Amino acid sequence: MRIVFSTLGCPGWEWGEIVAAAADLGYDGIEIRGIGKEIYAPSIELFSQSKAAATKKRLADLKLEISCFTSACYLCDKQNQADVLRISKEYIDTAQRMGTAYVRVLGDQDSQPQGEVDTGLVEENLRELATYAAPKGVCVLLESNGVFAKSQLMAQILKKVDSAYAGALWDVNHPYRYYYEQPQMTYENLKPYLRYLHLKDSLFIDGETVYKMMGEGDIPNKTIINMLKKDGFSGYLSFEWVKRWDRTLSEPGIVFPHFIHYVKSILK
Repeated sequence: MRIVFSTLGCPGWEWGEIVAAAADLGYDGIEIRGIGKEIYAPSIELFSQSKAAATKKRLADLKLEISCFTSACYLCDKQNQADVLRISKEYIDTAQRMGTAYVRVLGDQDSQPQGEVDTGLVEENLRELATYAAPKGVCVLLESNGVFAKSQLMAQILKKVDSAYAGALWDVNHPYRYYYEQPQMTYENLKPYLRYLHLKDSLFIDGETVYKMMGEGDIPNKTIINMLKKDGFSGYLSFEWVKRWDRTLSEPGIVFPHFIHYVKSILK
């Protein structure tokens, strides 16, 4: 398994700080969800046509990779469908340029299920993106958020799309927290499509999800990691610390070392 962290957790860091921390702490790579004030990855100069080669070389020298470009493309958004597809394809192009295997998309606009979603539209859009991504060697990952935190529904969509270039990203919080799924059930449903996980911990307090450092919440992360280890899972474990959205959360200099120590203590 490859261990990475999302830049969502270090919104105040410059690129030099990000790569230095990843290398020094023993991470395998970095998931891109914005750098500094720029959240839209295709606009970040480091990943442009003129800078991509130098950026890739620096990462390679440090034995790091970019594991995923994480978009905010909502495949359920019919009103803005043309823009959603255009932006998704720009992310796919950026991933190809950087030699990155994965781009994350979303099927629902809410992390917590709020209402009905046009699953047929999500399926249609995901199929189009997978077709676009295939010759570029990029896989589009649908995340288990919103109504798609119900892993059976997510698996049904991926089965219908039926492409090696459309896969599953299991955010461990959402199926467990909002649909009360035990990890064995989620894994069984998503296993044929599973490429990537967002690991995090939380508690549910007064109707709200409160994110905690690993081991301080009630998400069964040890069970999940041990299950993946036993089954020979070879994908990515990514630490998604949502500090960009909640600046009251602990600093990356505290949580990034804690996370990799926590995971490696289980994997050893």
